[in-house]
Amino acid sequence: MRPKAFRATRSPLLIGSLLLAILLSPMSTAAQDTGTDGARDYFDGLQARNIGPWRGGRVTTVAGVPGNPYVYYMGATAGVWKTTNAGSDWVNVSDGFFRTAPAGAIDVSISDPNVVVAGTGESPFRGVMSAQGDGVYKSTDAGRTWKHIGLENSRQIGSVKIHPTDPDTIWVAVQGGAWAPHEGRGVWKTTDGGSNWRQVLTTDNDTTGAVDLKYDPSNPRILYVTLWDMQRQAWEIRSGGPGSSLYKSADGGETWKRIAGNGLPEAFGKAGVAPSPAKPGRVWALIEAEEEDAGLYRSEDFGESWTRVNSDPLIRSRAWYYMHIHADPRDEETVYVLNAPFMKSVDGGKTFERVGVPHGDVHALWINPDHPKWMINGNDGGANVSFDGGTTWSTQHNQPTGQFYRVNTDNQRPYRVYGAQQDNSTLAVSSRGYDGSIGREDYEVLGGCENGYMALNPDNPRYIYSGCYLGLIEEYDRETKTARSIQAYEEFGIGVQPKDARYRANWNAPILVSQHDPEVIYHATHVLLKSTDRGFNWTEVSPDLTRNEADKQGKMGRPYSNENIEVYNTIFALAESPHDASTLWAGSDDGLVHVTTDAGTNWRNVTPRGIGRAMINAIEISPHDPETVYVAVHKFKSGDDTPYIYRTDDNGKRWSRITGGIPENEYVRVVREDPQRPGLLYAGTERGLHVSFDRGESWQSLQLNLPAVPVTDLKVQDNDLVLSTQGRGFWIVDDITPLRQWSASDEEADVFLYTPAVAYRWANGNSFGKPEYTSPNVPDGALLYFALATEPDLEAETLKLEILGADGAVLRTLTSDAKAGPAGGKGGNGYALPARRGINRVAWDLKVDPVTRVPGLYQFGAPAGGAIPGYTLPPGDYTVRLSLGDTVHEQPLTLRWDPVFEYTQSTVDTQQEYLRRAFDMLDELYRSVLSLQTVKQQVEARIGILETMEEQDEAIDRAQSLIDAIEAWESTVINRKRSNGQNVLAYEPGLNFKLFTLISSLDDAMQGVTMGQRDRFDDLERDWRSAMAARDGLLDTEVADFNAGGGSTLLVPPLHPLTN
Repeated sequence: MRPKAFRATRSPLLIGSLLLAILLSPMSTAAQDTGTDGARDYFDGLQARNIGPWRGGRVTTVAGVPGNPYVYYMGATAGVWKTTNAGSDWVNVSDGFFRTAPAGAIDVSISDPNVVVAGTGESPFRGVMSAQGDGVYKSTDAGRTWKHIGLENSRQIGSVKIHPTDPDTIWVAVQGGAWAPHEGRGVWKTTDGGSNWRQVLTTDNDTTGAVDLKYDPSNPRILYVTLWDMQRQAWEIRSGGPGSSLYKSADGGETWKRIAGNGLPEAFGKAGVAPSPAKPGRVWALIEAEEEDAGLYRSEDFGESWTRVNSDPLIRSRAWYYMHIHADPRDEETVYVLNAPFMKSVDGGKTFERVGVPHGDVHALWINPDHPKWMINGNDGGANVSFDGGTTWSTQHNQPTGQFYRVNTDNQRPYRVYGAQQDNSTLAVSSRGYDGSIGREDYEVLGGCENGYMALNPDNPRYIYSGCYLGLIEEYDRETKTARSIQAYEEFGIGVQPKDARYRANWNAPILVSQHDPEVIYHATHVLLKSTDRGFNWTEVSPDLTRNEADKQGKMGRPYSNENIEVYNTIFALAESPHDASTLWAGSDDGLVHVTTDAGTNWRNVTPRGIGRAMINAIEISPHDPETVYVAVHKFKSGDDTPYIYRTDDNGKRWSRITGGIPENEYVRVVREDPQRPGLLYAGTERGLHVSFDRGESWQSLQLNLPAVPVTDLKVQDNDLVLSTQGRGFWIVDDITPLRQWSASDEEADVFLYTPAVAYRWANGNSFGKPEYTSPNVPDGALLYFALATEPDLEAETLKLEILGADGAVLRTLTSDAKAGPAGGKGGNGYALPARRGINRVAWDLKVDPVTRVPGLYQFGAPAGGAIPGYTLPPGDYTVRLSLGDTVHEQPLTLRWDPVFEYTQSTVDTQQEYLRRAFDMLDELYRSVLSLQTVKQQVEARIGILETMEEQDEAIDRAQSLIDAIEAWESTVINRKRSNGQNVLAYEPGLNFKLFTLISSLDDAMQGVTMGQRDRFDDLERDWRSAMAARDGLLDTEVADFNAGGGSTLLVPPLHPLTN
């Protein structure tokens, strides 16, 4: 993915010229090191492509460099990102190094900014994710490379602090996991850069962890840390307990003293702490507690005594998600509180005003200690940099870090990808942009909100049914661009206990449009609802399909903060059989699986034994066998990260667990079966992607070039595998043909060519004015895959790939040694076939071999120093031939044109005839130039010899006359004064450029050749015939006369120029 848009001219041939090297380059095969057990690189010739969107996702930690106002880091569910231009661009710097995705804490050494330390695992964990990490990573080169330095079982890290003068001394606040008690929580310290760690503060129990850790800038031996006693369960969060507390150390963290009483509440929940850099001794604490005790506290004596200075609920709402506080480094009276509004006080915390930010839900803040108006904030929509104290901020529409729960697609061409982005909106993103890449003009915001399913009729996606929290559901009409509520019972249940709601609906409640009858819509709550009239009316078609436990349907937060938003005892997964509209499967968030085969009249409990309170996250009914069903189950909300996938082959009577090969700590979110190849399964896990070729009996990594990231959903669309992720937006594995055709014997064959999928020539528009941040299209043309058992000895034998027409003629040749034709022309152009072990991918651009190239000749619109690409071939049937030594494989290939084009066979034939003739003229022109250059070089060599001899003036003059004639002819077809993209405006174009632009225009004439193109062709053909006559005359007279010798006594072989 590139952060800047690629600019190109309108013409497809010119665009093709500039992109030729990209389209024909071997794709990167460096898989990310995600720590997946048994990962292989055989399939790494396949590629995953991030299609955005460029809209930021949650950022929970940020850091900057005091001496450099342009360098900042942010930590998201998608890893660590860095900007070197104050937020104009962000680049991920943790991919390939981090084994888990979420970054929860970052700090940069003040004394050595090359040292950056990141703790993984998000601190403000939501109930819909685990966001667990695997310890601490360290960079000593400003984020270019990273090394894991310990605390692997910490799960969530609340804070990381590097000593201001000693980068080897690091303190880490280990918060620990949300879902189960475990050891190791508290404060850890290293004094040797992470080689060894000591736990310097333990906690009272296994549910209490360290959250907010800060040192006193006036004396870094003084540290403060807040401990948080909490635990999440699927139906509630407990924020507070005997372990919640505030501690202080005066000896660099070696010993700690609990700060209690003296104005602080006796009991509290989550808290944040901040010593003031501007006034030593002043300390702030933001505390969740009973209403009469909660609020902002201030100490003037290093924490010995405290006074509550503000009790406004706004600064402490949803404490489990926020509660961070920051003191201004220069002004003792200024303090910032992070919450859904970003708030600032300039009167010592007595009153707060809101600070405008591009996105609410602020989690992180870093203020430059020397320039307090320079800052960066992290929020649920990304990270933003400010140089004016928060009056203006950098954009977050340059961060492809969106979190998506589910994915859907339609059947348009190009198809669109649908999903709801956490803390943003629903979205449809085109899988391909018509102007060279995918930008914001290819996004479409639809109904619903941040967390819902999106359901639609894929063949006619006018109406989009999108969900939201608490059972909200809307119908969006693409034609009128309006949305309307279609709830079965109109209730916005914020603050309502689930047991009191008419319908209990999950945060991520399933919505489904029937594949048999698009008029039928299903919406899952604790019962299944069905509508046949676009949501105007609904019918309950099931009983309660959950455990329906009243004691788990009350207030969802205790003891201080309620949280009635993430409802339990709900249907969480829904699937309709592709074989029978009356068969529906439903899975609940409390571990039950039900099936009906009579459209909901009767339901049968078919729950696999022993899964307990697992969440049924996805159900996949085999498209090949109505009795086979796959269920993806996870138990991370019980503290169990084990992967669980179950398969039944008898409609739920018996189940088998099928997760062999998936790492034991990598729980599964989704499983899908390929609609073309029975038994080919794809699984999305908490860290990536896996594949099985045997119905799940064995799995292997399919990480490819994907980053370590939770894969939340999968959809097979056409020949592609579409992914939604929690932190990196949407991805597409373009063309999964090799997976569908692969067999174990492929890996034993020296060379194997896969049958390519149908290739399309897509329409391309104008890329001028493209937004700055875009995602790449799949390479235009045909994706061709072949496999090699071993990396061949290319010095001994050549790997060659050819495209043949229906008549058997070779139209394009690519080789592993990139052998060039004349001057790098046909047969070469400098591109070498990839030849790595395993699967290799080549993107053929649908063009014939390039034009013969004249070295050193500048051609406006052509690649620098490269060949002018050939013209594009028409729709039809072709053959791909691959050879290695004596081994030859052939496969058929069908080429089609974009359905938006209107054409007939007659118009195609005419276009191709003009293209071929114009292309042949240009090729012959360049060959003629090369031929006469050969003559000229020989004559110049002869002059050099003659000049060493006596009485050769007449011979030299005759030779120079021939050179002058050659140069005069050449000037009629090319203009060497045109040497760059600016001075082409100053000099007349040669015949070569005129032909080149005509070919470019004709290549775009898919709907018919115009009168203007025909007239221009006739004129240029006449000019070329005249030039050919002059060339032939030159060869037949001047060159022939010169070869006759003219009395010369030199023994020089006669000239043999290339002939037409």
